[in-house]
Amino acid sequence: MPPPHLTIPASASTQRSRFAAAYSILERAVSEQVFPGAAFSVLAGNKVLALDSVGGFTYDKPAEPVTPSTVYDLASLTKVIATTSMAMLLYQRGELSLGQSLVQLLPAFAQSDAAGGPRYQVTMRMLLAHASGLPGYDRLFADAEDSQALLDACLRLPLEALPGSRSEYSDPGFILLGRALEVIAGEGLEAFCSREVFTPLGMTSTCFRPPASWRSSVPPSEEDSTFRHRIIQGEVQDENCFVLGGASGHAGLFSNALDPLRYAQCLFGQDGSQGRTPEGQQLFTPEAIQLFTTRTALPPGSSRALGWDTPSPPSSSGKYFSCHSAGHLGYSGTSLWIDFERRLAIVLLTNRTWPHRQSQAIRTVRPAFHDAVMEALGEVREETRGK
Repeated sequence: MPPPHLTIPASASTQRSRFAAAYSILERAVSEQVFPGAAFSVLAGNKVLALDSVGGFTYDKPAEPVTPSTVYDLASLTKVIATTSMAMLLYQRGELSLGQSLVQLLPAFAQSDAAGGPRYQVTMRMLLAHASGLPGYDRLFADAEDSQALLDACLRLPLEALPGSRSEYSDPGFILLGRALEVIAGEGLEAFCSREVFTPLGMTSTCFRPPASWRSSVPPSEEDSTFRHRIIQGEVQDENCFVLGGASGHAGLFSNALDPLRYAQCLFGQDGSQGRTPEGQQLFTPEAIQLFTTRTALPPGSSRALGWDTPSPPSSSGKYFSCHSAGHLGYSGTSLWIDFERRLAIVLLTNRTWPHRQSQAIRTVRPAFHDAVMEALGEVREETRGK
């Protein structure tokens, strides 16, 4: 049974009365230069209740206004919408084993470890759960002349903890995960996700490496004075991903505020439609969705699912998302949170790194925005209201 197509009412961009508090939070953030502008969307069931925007591309007066269709650099939302999706599809086809050692797929990762040593213990499950022991980040791009040199440097990174013993959100882990998935599939992440995920779901504004014709319509992410020495607009901001060619397991995806709702709708479905495309094609099985969006307890106490995060106070999702929720953030100022219990999804896209990366004020804006949306929807339990 195919799920209904998303219903986008003509009034979706005029929800100011219902979501007045959420608008106020975003508009105040623009005035306080937390970010120059934002696009956002809210999905309940199959109905888009809000799809709108505030502010502009930059703080200049006048600036190009953000519209509901504005395409942003999604940054680490790539990890779930692209990389985790690829892992789910390969898993449910029996091609990916979560217990498989990374060394089996990328032998160079072994380095000088003896068979059975710590590096041999890093599994695909650990990479997805950010429990591999790899560092959170490394400026690999600083010494890498090309994509192969950067990948080689990533393969050589020392472990900072025993595999499975520590939860550490890791970009290098997802760079290697993405490459391992490409080995399994026999093709690149970009081509695989375009054909297997974005096209079936009608995500026409979602892609790696936007064409040149899009670039002026993408808000700039940064005035880069240290690496590329230019304004970064319409190309990936993340330097490691840039050296890797603009498409990698940890970053590189661009999209607008509507396409991630199409993705979310496929995940939460109903009446046998969970995991299906608008045409009824079974994209993700309910079993795979459950497995990948449920906490792994790897290590015990971690809030991480496979690829996804889950709410744990204090959460960027605010205080109202149910325990049956999953989400992710992007460094550029993006987020996607999905509540499976309520069949609800909220997308927020910004370029909070313009013109520089220093401000962390979005950390207070995100939960306040999500709380305001949930309160407007009436999705608030009395015992949590006002706390």
